[in-house]
Amino acid sequence: MNTKPGIFGKKLGFTQIFGEKGQISRCTVIETGPVVVIEKKSQDKHGYTALVLGLDAAKEKHVNKAQLGYFKKAGVAPMRTVKEFRCTEEFAAKFEVGGTIKLDQVFEVGQTVDVRGTTRGHGFTGVMVRWNFRGFKRSHGVHEYQRHGGSIGTNMTPGRTLPNLKMPGHYGDETVSILNLKVGMIDVEKNLLLIEGGVPGSKNGLVTIRHAVKTKIRKAR
Repeated sequence: MNTKPGIFGKKLGFTQIFGEKGQISRCTVIETGPVVVIEKKSQDKHGYTALVLGLDAAKEKHVNKAQLGYFKKAGVAPMRTVKEFRCTEEFAAKFEVGGTIKLDQVFEVGQTVDVRGTTRGHGFTGVMVRWNFRGFKRSHGVHEYQRHGGSIGTNMTPGRTLPNLKMPGHYGDETVSILNLKVGMIDVEKNLLLIEGGVPGSKNGLVTIRHAVKTKIRKAR
């Protein structure tokens, strides 16, 4: 189970920042707040340690009674989006229920992070769009096969279509993680996190950012 510190927010778009030597870094802007701590789960009571975080205040009429009771019991305003983050006891002890999480309490400029989001959906597409197939030749005599995928089965043995063949179908709308991206800039006052490179998802899409789990640690010589 991933217990690395993390937070979630909305993807706003792209921008660029300039380094000390004039180099340009293309960055994705993510609005991460204000993120409110709704609940703290402990090892003694729940069997694991986690923080339940909320983003974007919601009106009471847009929340059902069960959710409204949960927020009132916690003593916080209703939230549109609620997510649970597994973490260590040391990290959870830094925050209190009802308080907000600041970006500089979780990340620092230059560190590597893992970002997870939902890609844009493209509906039902053919093999040329979904799998980048070349397609068939378009010379004389070819009829209605220009964008087909070709043969999908065998002759007699095993006499069926094998699983996991690349075929037309629903394209996009998948959960994708991008590992080892670099934090380019942090704006604590505006709750903006700038990450170098592309992040999966469309504008205003929900993304999750955590400390990288596969970062190579260089040994001191």
